[in-house]
Amino acid sequence: MQAGFETLNDRQFFVRRWGDPTLPPLLMLHGFPEYGGAWQELADHLSPHFHCIAPDQRGYGQSWTPSEVSAYATSKLVGDMAALIAEADAPVTVLGHDWGAAVAYGLAMFHPELVSKLIIANGVHPVPFQRALASGGAQAVASQYILELRKTGSEAALMADEFAGLRALFSANMDLDWLSGDRLAQYQTEWSRPGRLCGMVNWYRASPLRVATPGNGIPVPDLPLERLRVPQPHLLVWGANDTALLPEATEGLEEFAPRLTRVEIEGCDHWLHHQKPQELAEVILSWSARALT
Repeated sequence: MQAGFETLNDRQFFVRRWGDPTLPPLLMLHGFPEYGGAWQELADHLSPHFHCIAPDQRGYGQSWTPSEVSAYATSKLVGDMAALIAEADAPVTVLGHDWGAAVAYGLAMFHPELVSKLIIANGVHPVPFQRALASGGAQAVASQYILELRKTGSEAALMADEFAGLRALFSANMDLDWLSGDRLAQYQTEWSRPGRLCGMVNWYRASPLRVATPGNGIPVPDLPLERLRVPQPHLLVWGANDTALLPEATEGLEEFAPRLTRVEIEGCDHWLHHQKPQELAEVILSWSARALT
């Protein structure tokens, strides 16, 4: 692995790279509350076939961390990664997990010339997700934590007792055995960097997503549906036991991604890239060999 700072839009971002730079590029976008190093296990399996590129996104790890909530608007997060792709001088395959999926979808929809293929691992397209959140049903119940994170001072509760609150949120009734020992220490190092936890939570505060209270549906906001389509070959890989993102959050995705392939992996949950990296890699490699640009 090679790692170091790179300048994107005049700001410093920390980027990890695995594999021969002459191989097809694969941009790997982490979610909350991870960082670019979260892709190590998967990159070990994919780097013989791809040049894997994993940045710490804005507000995370060692990358630039502005303090203003407005700095975390989706357009700005997508702009960071568009600048990184531009360095490759060719369209890339983009892989996103959790919040990284939001940026990956943004790249595919608003910068289609930069993205050859789109892979999402337990992440959601904005329209099906917003519809599920607005219904007041099971996904709204599972996503009430978003409202808590948006509150002023939520970072302090997450940081208390050596990040016990953050780790509890991280597990969300799912398997967290993979986060222990040296790996937990590495994560705590990243979470402890000045301003980082605020930056991470600001992704939630800046998001326009509306979350209904359970059992009380709200109108779905007007969305520019025609602009929210994914023209590329699209793979959605799902850890079947996810309790943070539910299957209803992807219902109707085919309406926006006509070239969609769905694959479910049993025996894992939201953290499938840690729990079954080899199986996830095999799914990605098999699909990539079949998918046409």
